[in-house]
Amino acid sequence: MTDQPLPPPVMWAQRSSVVLLTINLEDVKDPEVKFTKDSVYFKGTGGVENKNYEVTIPLNREIDPELSKSFNRGRCIEIILAKANQEEAYWPALTSDKTKHHWLKCDFNKWQDEDDSGDEGVGGMGGMGGGGGDFEEMMRQMGGLGGGGGKPNFDDLDEGGDSDDEPIPDLE
Repeated sequence: MTDQPLPPPVMWAQRSSVVLLTINLEDVKDPEVKFTKDSVYFKGTGGVENKNYEVTIPLNREIDPELSKSFNRGRCIEIILAKANQEEAYWPALTSDKTKHHWLKCDFNKWQDEDDSGDEGVGGMGGMGGGGGDFEEMMRQMGGLGGGGGKPNFDDLDEGGDSDDEPIPDLE
């Protein structure tokens, strides 16, 4: 009895000109990713249990297979699908079939809606952070990224003293 390949866990998001897919499988050796104008095919062995995975995703709209790319990141496979019609409205769904697939989820960390600001910033967090700036700007405002190229700035921690800096009294 041979193992039937399973569909891998897939997350998707879109921008005005591309669709972003993430196949959440670790340690896939030599994944096979193929693009046609109306589908994406993935086959690979990986994950915690080193199982066989395979899926053909029928796409809602056409892509440009020549400009679409995949990247094996070790912890996942990232795919960038170049939309064939860049002026077309956002896709209403990833797949052309009307089925809800248990293995397919929205990637809200990368999602950007049509009405979000025109920047293609990380996360597309338009509408948040007091004016619709991108995710990095929002994190900077919250103090999460600091000003030093993504490194936190702890320079102000030595100013003024702290009640914890006083010596501990001896026990009597």
